[in-house]
Amino acid sequence: MQVVATAGHVDHGKSALVRALTGMEPDRFAEERRRGLTLDLGFAWTDLPSGVRLAFVDVPGHERFVTTMLAGVGPVPAVLLAVAADEGWMPQTEEHLAALDALGVRHGVLAVTRSDLADPRHALRQARARLATTRLKGSEAVTVSATTGEGLPELVAALDRLAARLPVPDPAAPVRLWIDRAFTVAGSGTVVTGTLPAGTVRTGDELLLMPAGRRVRVRAVETTKNRVDHASGVARVALNLRGVARDEITRGMALVSPGDWTTATTLDVRTHFGEASGRLARQMTLHIGSAAVPVRLRPLGPDTARLTLNHRLPLHVGDTALLRDPGRRAVAGVSVLDVRPPTLVRRGAGAARARELATWPDRPDGAHVLRRHGVLRRDDLTVMGCRPPSGAVALDGDWLADPAHWESLHRRLAEEVARHAADRPHAPGLPVETARLRLALPARRLVTALVRPPLRLDAGRVHGPGLPPPVVAAVEALRADLAEKPFHAPTADRLTELGLTPPILAVAERAGVVLRLPGDIVLLPGADRAALRVLHDLPQPFTVGQAREALDAPRRVTIALLEHLHRQGRTERLPDGHRVPAEENASG
Repeated sequence: MQVVATAGHVDHGKSALVRALTGMEPDRFAEERRRGLTLDLGFAWTDLPSGVRLAFVDVPGHERFVTTMLAGVGPVPAVLLAVAADEGWMPQTEEHLAALDALGVRHGVLAVTRSDLADPRHALRQARARLATTRLKGSEAVTVSATTGEGLPELVAALDRLAARLPVPDPAAPVRLWIDRAFTVAGSGTVVTGTLPAGTVRTGDELLLMPAGRRVRVRAVETTKNRVDHASGVARVALNLRGVARDEITRGMALVSPGDWTTATTLDVRTHFGEASGRLARQMTLHIGSAAVPVRLRPLGPDTARLTLNHRLPLHVGDTALLRDPGRRAVAGVSVLDVRPPTLVRRGAGAARARELATWPDRPDGAHVLRRHGVLRRDDLTVMGCRPPSGAVALDGDWLADPAHWESLHRRLAEEVARHAADRPHAPGLPVETARLRLALPARRLVTALVRPPLRLDAGRVHGPGLPPPVVAAVEALRADLAEKPFHAPTADRLTELGLTPPILAVAERAGVVLRLPGDIVLLPGADRAALRVLHDLPQPFTVGQAREALDAPRRVTIALLEHLHRQGRTERLPDGHRVPAEENASG
């Protein structure tokens, strides 16, 4: 199936054309038929000669119903633009065309209607000239009369060719059905209709009703009055819903697949307008799908702006929408650049954001979005409508990082570790949580993933490649103190004089640059191995006194060393109190 919306000035024969093409009455209300004036959206369909089913969304042409018209054309990929031969180009034709162009509609057929009442050539020239300046330039044109039937076969053929040119959407795409009608069916309950632009809706699916975020279940699916198990876009669908009452649904709400859309209230957009974004009104209405939402506009750059929405909408990066100022009848197309934009609170933040957005295309890809955020979960990119970029750094779990940003974070982590060591030499490394906060990372595991040589992770702290200067100085002072007598461990007072205060000593011990034994015995690394070599040269077995004399060490140091070697299994204590080197250490 393909779906086409009508457009054009009031009383230019849009509904008459749909009636002639389909044999169905698009005007649903008796008042519409009595007055000959379309007041609301109408729906009809026909099978083209190629076998493609073509559904029509018939829109009102009166200036008072532009919002209704936009609700009909918003989700539709193509248009049948009607211009009456006897009146030519009219104000509502112009407004409808401006809206279609702002929405990015580029597929259509021009029908010069009522050609039985006037020579259609003038209206045809007018319309072609106007279309030539829009995305609809080059649209096939047909002169037709719904009254006499002249030109109808040619119009059908043109619509068939149009249907063949329309892109085929992805049936696996996320579902977003903008609701254009809701009603109750006796015995079935609530039913909603809309144009499904892509994706697939199945009986039994659970969808979210936005903006409320309420979960509803699809009881049944219909398309063009036929009940089906599923429907894929593009299609006109009617969904029977469980879990929601009719009076809880209004036009402009949307049904979306859970976990696939960002519910946004703030957007950064590119504006497509004849003048700078600063010339747009500060209060406007955003039209997307069948929704019409009041927004506050803040200009950023010449063609970029920030929109603050009156209520949240399910959106993707790259969505196309329309801004309308009803007072001036001015419209501007917008391309959604960011559905999770940064806050702008610092002086100059708006100008900096404008410079950044100026480099972005109208449809940013995952690389642009990831570069802006630095680090994101895969699922975050999905709900923003982007695929993970191929060059992204894959991290623990489902995290992705922009390569340049990741390298910058590694450098910043090294700087933070060095700064912490200089500011707090007694503290053993930068705590992971502190590093996370300073780097503004969303999870501790990302700090862990950042650590690589020369940085190291130990006991929940990130350590740099070297020791803090106060630790290095104290250890060098100890080395000089023990140069003459390596087993003369300094007293507690002497340790303080050397700079080996308890905090500094703790850092040095963890770094392995001192050997600390029970009883506050502090020696240089390897002193225990050197002592073992000395003890090996003594007559065996030996006494504590013999060991003390050979080591030229105080008794407290000798005993501490012997107990240390015994715990390591390098010496053995005999029943009479003598000691010998352990068998495996007999060779030294």
